[in-house]
Parts: sequence; C-alpha cells; structure tokens
Amino acid sequence: MALTAQELQIATLAATGLTNKQIAERMLLSHRTIGTHRYQIYPKLGITSRAALRDALSGLDLHAEED
Repeated sequence: MALTAQELQIATLAATGLTNKQIAERMLLSHRTIGTHRYQIYPKLGITSRAALRDALSGLDLHAEED
C-alpha cells in the first residue's frame, strides 16, 4: 500500500530522527496529528520502529498516492 504525499513527507522527516514536535513545527501541524499519521504509516509499511522506517524508506521505491 502506498503512502499519501503527507504521510511520505512525515515518514521522511521522522526517518531523519526529528521528533513529532519538530516535524509538526516544520509542517505547521499539531504534534498529535503527526503521531496519528505515524500510527497509520507503520502498518502500511509493516514496521514498528523509527529505525525500521529509515530502512524501509532507503530500501523501497515509495510513491505517494495521488489525492
């Protein structure tokens, strides 16, 4: 299952080690919104950690879904 454009942006930032709060500040969103998106991203990629997220993004050709 592909990630949405916003999920891909959040996943990319999270994979660099930014906290939910830091990502939220960059994207002008609530840190809770970022947490919700991450909660949805992990099952889509079949992962459970930020380290696995980093590996998944570097090892896969992920394309955002068109909205």
